[in-house]
Amino acid sequence: MKHILANQDEMVARWVASRMPIFEFGSSPYTALGLMTQAGIIAGVVYQNYTKIDIQMHVASIADKRWLNRHFLGECFRYPFEQLGCKRVTALIPAKNQTAEAFDKRLGFSYEGRIRQILPDGDDLLLYGMLREECRFLKVGLNHGRKQHSTRDGWRHETPSVLPSRRNP
Repeated sequence: MKHILANQDEMVARWVASRMPIFEFGSSPYTALGLMTQAGIIAGVVYQNYTKIDIQMHVASIADKRWLNRHFLGECFRYPFEQLGCKRVTALIPAKNQTAEAFDKRLGFSYEGRIRQILPDGDDLLLYGMLREECRFLKVGLNHGRKQHSTRDGWRHETPSVLPSRRNP
């Protein structure tokens, strides 16, 4: 059974950072959302560099693609667009990571540019963005904090209606 993990920012951010060594969490305010099974965390999203208009989303997951579910995506996008009121979210992807680039394109992100030779290994960083009106996941799995003990697809939902913002202004 999968469930959404909120209010565990540091634990989720450490897990994501262990899979994305080029990004450093903790140097700026962040909030995180995870997806867990009995075996542990299987996916995580870290939100950072919040500007009231935009926030960056960093996603990491286990290699098995079956973790992905529209319910989790709905929660991941409701936080920046509905709870924070952002107009857009930004994804920064190492140019060498074609898997992450394809994933973001499938989610609906649009290519916006390239930051050349910015990574320690000399790689470029690709800039992708999604506007609120482009997000197709905002109404998916909408529960807004109501506990749901079991569902047909095996989800248990325990996310509060508003994620804490103790690290994000």
